[in-house]
Amino acid sequence: MADPTELDRILALHATREGPLLPILHDVQAAFGHVTEDAERAIALALNLSRAEVHGVVSFYHDFHDEPHTRPVIKLCRAESCQARGVEALAAQFAGETRVSIEPIYCLGLCTVGPNAMVGDAVHARLTPARLSALVESVL
Repeated sequence: MADPTELDRILALHATREGPLLPILHDVQAAFGHVTEDAERAIALALNLSRAEVHGVVSFYHDFHDEPHTRPVIKLCRAESCQARGVEALAAQFAGETRVSIEPIYCLGLCTVGPNAMVGDAVHARLTPARLSALVESVL
């Protein structure tokens, strides 16, 4: 279960905010690495929502996970601009990579300098096979 004290702090931080669910979920994901059922229940109670409503949001967005990742995550942009700049070849090159999770993300907003990837909050642009290999090594 998530640390109740930290969860309470996150809920209190957003108590007066209008539309607090997504900011709360992002903070919970950042603090704990995932959003547990217990956290969903506490969030639902705090926001006067059903757990189903909270879980619906958690399960809809790819950024939220119900279990922590066991490997570092690299989000590889698969939007049209990055496709035109060769991201499919990069994805194919790393399709069998088992040391990291390479997940698709759609548009990081840096279309002129693609292909792009994101690790945590850091965006990496102008990826080549060598640069993506170095990125993989850097997160291990």
